[in-house]
Amino acid sequence: MPKILPDTLWELAAEEVRSRETEDGEEEGGEPLSERTVFLLGSKAGGKTSILLRCLDRDEASKPTLALEYTFGRRAKGHNTPKDIAHLWELGGGTSLSDLVQIPITPFSITSLSVILVLDLSKPNALWGTMEKLLEVARSQVEKVFSKAQQQQKSKPGAKHQALQSAARVLPKDYPDRELISPFSVPLLIIGSKYDIFQELDSDKRKVVSKTLRFVAHYYAASLIFTSIKSESLMSKTKSFFSHLAFGVDRSKTVSSDPAKPLIIPAGSDSFSQIGAPPTTDVDITSLHAKNPKDLWKKIFERVFPPEKVNEQKELKDPAKDPQYSEPQIDAMRAQKDQELDQFKRNAAKTWK
Repeated sequence: MPKILPDTLWELAAEEVRSRETEDGEEEGGEPLSERTVFLLGSKAGGKTSILLRCLDRDEASKPTLALEYTFGRRAKGHNTPKDIAHLWELGGGTSLSDLVQIPITPFSITSLSVILVLDLSKPNALWGTMEKLLEVARSQVEKVFSKAQQQQKSKPGAKHQALQSAARVLPKDYPDRELISPFSVPLLIIGSKYDIFQELDSDKRKVVSKTLRFVAHYYAASLIFTSIKSESLMSKTKSFFSHLAFGVDRSKTVSSDPAKPLIIPAGSDSFSQIGAPPTTDVDITSLHAKNPKDLWKKIFERVFPPEKVNEQKELKDPAKDPQYSEPQIDAMRAQKDQELDQFKRNAAKTWK
């Protein structure tokens, strides 16, 4: 079967890990390895790295994610058997670097891709905007890759073509509200982080957030869990969801929809009838003109939690100019080189006049 060649440096790195693991597997018996790709994105400083490290049982301090970072995880199927591999991508910067979704979402990864969206529960005013923007760009890229890959394979029937077809997400016929939802193109897990801080919010506001995220998760046919890195119990349940996506292991069957407790709702275990109508406390629903249910929930949510003015300090596109990544000596050298470059350009301009 012809091999899909990687197009970017990121994919070359992932391919190197893959080839090493494949060699190890062949030495131990030649069993095929299971490979999956998990893409994490979400709120800026929302705890993505900390959650990922805990799920991988890595005892190391988390650092701010610079743009897009790659790592991998391995899990043994059993004694003397090859280890399954999970290619893990993490997007930093909240919504400011969303253009980078095209790097981890490619024909090279699409057949085994899952997405994890981490939303900071302690900042509800930024929650809907972050969720909407990131899911929109991720979904657009996934569908673009599917479309392009399928067009390329129309004239090449075979195993690779079948793999692309099977990667397309199809819900079972008895999935709750199947005709009313808009399933995300690949498996999706929504994690509400910093639940320990979220608990300090007014109970009515917590209910609005909980109910709205239940709606969003069900609308996209996603799983939903609230967690905190300060809670071993919640992290254990979060790890179960993560391992299900990364390594294909059975996830926990625990379900908790009580708004007074951390939500734990696997995909397919909720329904619009159980979620109920949008919370309309102090909101005249007749004054809201919505085209669809999602639009209505958005309007009500943003009445309770007015969105932050997309000032996000004008989210810097160039991470090198972001104060949180400052390195005095390196920055000074860069400034000097920038000045030298400007001088060179001016001298060159004079020469060509």
